[in-house]
Amino acid sequence: MKHPFFFILTLILGLSACGQNIEQQTAATATTPVSTDQQLREDIGEMLLVGFRGTSINENSTIARDIRDYHVGSIILFEYDAPTGTRHRNIQSPSQVKELCANLQKYGNGSLLIGIDQEGGNVTRLRTKDGFPATMTAQASAEAGDKSVESNALTVTQELQDAGINLNFAPCVDVNINPACPVIGKMGRSFSSDPYKVAHFADIWIKTQHEKGIVSCLKHFPGHGSAKGDTHAGLVDVTDTWTDKELIPYRKLIQSNAVEMVMVAHVINRDLGDDLPASLSPIVVGEKLRNELGFNGVIVTDDLAMGAITKQYGFEEALRMAIVAGCDLLCLSNNGTQYDPDMVPHAVEAIMHFVEVGELSAETIHTAAERVRALKKNINK
Repeated sequence: MKHPFFFILTLILGLSACGQNIEQQTAATATTPVSTDQQLREDIGEMLLVGFRGTSINENSTIARDIRDYHVGSIILFEYDAPTGTRHRNIQSPSQVKELCANLQKYGNGSLLIGIDQEGGNVTRLRTKDGFPATMTAQASAEAGDKSVESNALTVTQELQDAGINLNFAPCVDVNINPACPVIGKMGRSFSSDPYKVAHFADIWIKTQHEKGIVSCLKHFPGHGSAKGDTHAGLVDVTDTWTDKELIPYRKLIQSNAVEMVMVAHVINRDLGDDLPASLSPIVVGEKLRNELGFNGVIVTDDLAMGAITKQYGFEEALRMAIVAGCDLLCLSNNGTQYDPDMVPHAVEAIMHFVEVGELSAETIHTAAERVRALKKNINK
């Protein structure tokens, strides 16, 4: 060799560069958990359907923080605040609601699902007293026939579209097995005692909402129409009153690809295989709704603030069980007996902990979040 010194120097520099590359690769690997952690937090936020107090918001509002910092992807609005027993929680007038929804979407970069229970009649968050159009119960509209159902659905759909609300927790497809059921039959929320008529009228409602870009949500799976009690107050067992015909509306509407979202009730139905509330049951959610009925859309829990859940399982355990069961969207109305301004951070940290200790998998959470994202893409096309 003519210049051994340069050869040795080149060799040393080459080894040094290799060492730097290894350090850079190691550093990159070390940052992977940070990226994974961020993805997990975003996925958890996408799974949360959150209620809040306020008829207007700004950057200092709790809900703005929850959307911005905790990636909350869905909102639920109420006109009544249950913990205080007062009205105008989120809704005062058509113009006010429209402005509220527009501001919520600004914080959510236009990607939020903003939902409401606007079935018509007795289950109405947009009330005539606050300046919204009058609507009929499902039962009354169905008794008057197809045109009446379509007209009622159109009235509801138009007021939602005008307000900037893109998700309606309706239609209710519970079959009117027990007309004295305090939360279904007695309130006129069921279209009929005939499950085929329920499916028919629900299909009209869904198509009407779909034409205006409003997501429909069937409820309350696997059937609340035979119940004797109210899950808002405590556990309700329908084992002895429920029949298979209560699944007919779900089966027919799922087969026709009309269903975008299904809400799972807190009723216990041991005929389906266990003694858990349906919303927390892998048998009801996973085996029955997903596998047997073939539903591939978004599954949302009924309100996890209801007495049926909080009194029996507690907040954190209910979250874990709902995710294990196969639910994609967790309803945290914050409108039960107490109001917790930090419910969202508590929920996120609880779910993060369950993943860390191996009681939940990040893959399960990501799959659920992706279902919600896919739904949002479809309505924004």
